[in-house]
Amino acid sequence: MPAKSGSQDRHVAAVRGFNRFYTSQIGILDRGYLHSPFSLAEARVLYELANRDQPPSATELSRDLRIDPGYLSRILRGFTKRGLVKQETSSDDGRRSHLSLSAKGRKSFAQLDRRSNSEVRALVHQIPTTRRRQLVESMRAIQTAFGQEPRLDKTPFTIRTHRPGDMGWVIHRHGALYAQEYGWDERFEALVAHICADFIDHFDPKRERCWVAERDGEILGSIFCVRKSKTVAKLRLLLVEPSARGLGVGSRLVDECIRFARAKGYKKLTLWTQNNLHAARRIYERAGFTLTSEEKHHSFGKHLVAQNWDLLLV
Repeated sequence: MPAKSGSQDRHVAAVRGFNRFYTSQIGILDRGYLHSPFSLAEARVLYELANRDQPPSATELSRDLRIDPGYLSRILRGFTKRGLVKQETSSDDGRRSHLSLSAKGRKSFAQLDRRSNSEVRALVHQIPTTRRRQLVESMRAIQTAFGQEPRLDKTPFTIRTHRPGDMGWVIHRHGALYAQEYGWDERFEALVAHICADFIDHFDPKRERCWVAERDGEILGSIFCVRKSKTVAKLRLLLVEPSARGLGVGSRLVDECIRFARAKGYKKLTLWTQNNLHAARRIYERAGFTLTSEEKHHSFGKHLVAQNWDLLLV
């Protein structure tokens, strides 16, 4: 018990230390947030009113932002006196009012938003590109650890062919993600390493490809098309990062693989997967693949059911 208590104390100290560091970095300790007439809490309320799909009630704001109702009421009264906020009685419940920004309020928020973007851009600009990606992933990990899934970034991604360093990423991410999400042991990582090494050692650029999905220098996913025979190609190692799921990355990669295989004259595209990889299976089904066989096996420390899927290309 003492050891566990000591570990918890260290974790608490680490979180508090990070909070002190980060609040000083982003300047929220100043009297006016971003040298504006608004406090941090007021700026946060303005942000919510400017970015909600539907005008919220004061009760909803208090609940979602975890602000004391009395404190929020004082903020809103101040906004109303300054002509920043409008209140409209709900058509469903006359006792409730929906809040929205006035034209003056939208202008004030736009100025604050531009200033915030400028401050954060200057802060991020100091960090090397590779460390920026680590920073963003760490921030997403913090959100996820506290039970909040980060909002999907809809910035377009690009698809490119592989280059030096990508195989290491493919091996590492397969090993880490499948251990985390399915409990597979390091023997799966070893299998992926063998596949990647074989791909590089026997790479035929006229008949084979690896594609990587990328956004702002961050790799979001990968896929391989490798030669099995003169007429048959294999789709291998489809992977999509958790932070990119829902963006269509997996479907784009599979489509790229199919187009390539068809253009190179293959008659059939085949793949091997497991029946518990539900998201990948849905992508294969939508792309037209057909399940041809199943077989129980014990691999990577788990009892699994392997599946073979085929797609006729002619």
